[in-house]
Amino acid sequence: MDFANKEYLLLLLLLIPYVWWYVKRQRHQEPSMRMSDTFAYQHAPRSLRTRMIHLPAILRGLVFALVVIVLARPQSYNAWNDRDTEGIDIMMAMDISISMLAEDVAPNRIEVAKDVAKEFIADRQNDNIGLTVFAGEAFTQCPMTTDHAVLLNMLQGVRTDLAQNGLIESGTAIGMGLANAVSRLKDSKAKSKVVILLTDGSNNVGDISPMTAAEIAKQFGVRVYTIGFGTDEVARYPVVVNGRTQYVNAKGEIDYKTLNDIADATNGHFYRATNRKELSQIYKDIDKLEKTKMKSKSVSRHYDVYEPFALAAALLLLLEILMRTIWLRRLP
Repeated sequence: MDFANKEYLLLLLLLIPYVWWYVKRQRHQEPSMRMSDTFAYQHAPRSLRTRMIHLPAILRGLVFALVVIVLARPQSYNAWNDRDTEGIDIMMAMDISISMLAEDVAPNRIEVAKDVAKEFIADRQNDNIGLTVFAGEAFTQCPMTTDHAVLLNMLQGVRTDLAQNGLIESGTAIGMGLANAVSRLKDSKAKSKVVILLTDGSNNVGDISPMTAAEIAKQFGVRVYTIGFGTDEVARYPVVVNGRTQYVNAKGEIDYKTLNDIADATNGHFYRATNRKELSQIYKDIDKLEKTKMKSKSVSRHYDVYEPFALAAALLLLLEILMRTIWLRRLP
């Protein structure tokens, strides 16, 4: 137990002069009665009220002490909880190019990719997970964190219209997306560092080639799991032209060779998914990765525990008043 206002405990020193004053006062105010001889009273038994004559004063002292403790705000907290947990550092690199709106999987590729990623995150409570998104450019949507509520909220906000609105360059910069994810992992102390890269196309823009980014990942000990998502058939996706939505049909152009080469160079694995079920199974396979033990500590916040002391003070004060005015009443 701790006290938020420890300085109030100094008031307990006032009990010393109170005890001194009470003892001195009793010596001068003891009732007396003149008698010719007190021999008959020498062995008379003392009544209960006589034995408890000083109890009200003791109760007042206890009430004062309890009030001081309440003013000092006693607080409690849970003990430190040291535990070994298992986890890895993971960056998810997700393609948000316009082709991710293709409807060959319902409702479209990007929504399915987000939904399955949410399930994956929910199953890995002990991991540091972050999110990188890329189209013609790449940026970190969420740095690595164990606060998965924040991560899921950021993932929910991922959109594919950034390039259409001119916020980022259009295209598919796989190399830039991978390099951005690796930059978030390079200083990690975890033994297992992983990038899960999901795309439905091939690299066609960007200052860093996919294989250059793969070599950087290899140097920092980052394993890359690549996922080619989408069918090879013609699929339609919406495009906004002059404020109106039109549908365009396009054939899938996933660069399987490059994705496989990235995985091989980093000791990862290349996966192929054409529907939600296959993508979900891929994430379950990745979920079986080797985990690194990490030491974690947690402690709950302090909380006030003055209520029992305040209640005890109120009850003792009430008891003191009743005893002093009824059972132990003194005249005059």
